[in-house]
Amino acid sequence: MRFDKFTIFVTGGAGFIGSALIRHLLRDTQARVVNIDKLTYAANLDSLPCAKGHPRYAFEQQCICESEGLRNLFDKYQPDAVMNLAAESHVDRSIDGPGEFIQTNIVGTFTLLQEALRYWRAIPPRRRNTFRFLHISTDEVFGSLADDGYFTESTAYAPSSPYSASKAASDHLVRAWRETYELPTLITNCSNNYGPYHFPEKLIPHLIIRGLAGKPLPIYGDGSNVRDWLYVEDHARALSLILERGKVGSTYNIGGRNERTNLCVAETICDLLDELSPKEFPHRDLISFIEDRPGHDHRYAIDASKLEHELGWRAQETFETGIMRTVRWYMDERPWWQAILARGYELRRIGLQPGPRQTHSAEQTH
Repeated sequence: MRFDKFTIFVTGGAGFIGSALIRHLLRDTQARVVNIDKLTYAANLDSLPCAKGHPRYAFEQQCICESEGLRNLFDKYQPDAVMNLAAESHVDRSIDGPGEFIQTNIVGTFTLLQEALRYWRAIPPRRRNTFRFLHISTDEVFGSLADDGYFTESTAYAPSSPYSASKAASDHLVRAWRETYELPTLITNCSNNYGPYHFPEKLIPHLIIRGLAGKPLPIYGDGSNVRDWLYVEDHARALSLILERGKVGSTYNIGGRNERTNLCVAETICDLLDELSPKEFPHRDLISFIEDRPGHDHRYAIDASKLEHELGWRAQETFETGIMRTVRWYMDERPWWQAILARGYELRRIGLQPGPRQTHSAEQTH
């Protein structure tokens, strides 16, 4: 069985992609998983129902910016790998409050690298040879594409938002720790994820939840911006495969080959809601167009050929099958997202205020 007697740190494991990865590791491998999460506003341990009482699972509430706490965890659990998914990830929030993104995504990654390096240097040579540090990043570091072409592993970085700039910086740190200190690192850059347990501020759950309530469905600009959609469970499978068989020092792009405009995504969700939760009017009537996001990239599209050819990974879900599963999940699992709304999260527009005018206290407001 894969990862037998193997201990993996998953930072950000209570988040959307992190929780999908932990569910996959507990279900499909023999790995011992240590979930390291600060538990910010978007974290949710209820996204890990399979983990409660699981003999191969442990949870540690810990910020990756705090070196002493991380050092204690490395010493306590003696991991064989680190999978770093801890990050602030919402572009609109990075526009309103970039400070947290700089702190978590850059300073946090630096601190984690330093503690991983300290630990790695002290373990026996045999374990040093098998240790891996896998850093999970985004295709947004590449900036915006025209109407054709794809991001490859050699595409130059050109981030457009505070979020993508902070992730680009963290990628560069990971590469530098490999080149300078020989820490065995790998990097992945993925396209837009979607699926179950997605925090309601992101496009697809936002539209589903508002559509179920019969509320207006806001689309930025004219809805022509294009994203390559990746079902989160396909992403989790790719990450475990890269950890297991990826070449140290390499970068792997992960994409679903499912390009859709934002308007097309909204219309598809509306049509599914018409079928599964009909109202007296078509859900498409709820679609409205609002002021565009500042610096909104036109198009993202991933070329995942390297991952497909070298490691044999393929996305199992098309956008049509994945979005159907996702809409059904949000209909069937209302208590999960209703609890988030009950805690005070509002389905409202953010991301229009210029960051430099924000005070530190405003950046801390979620």
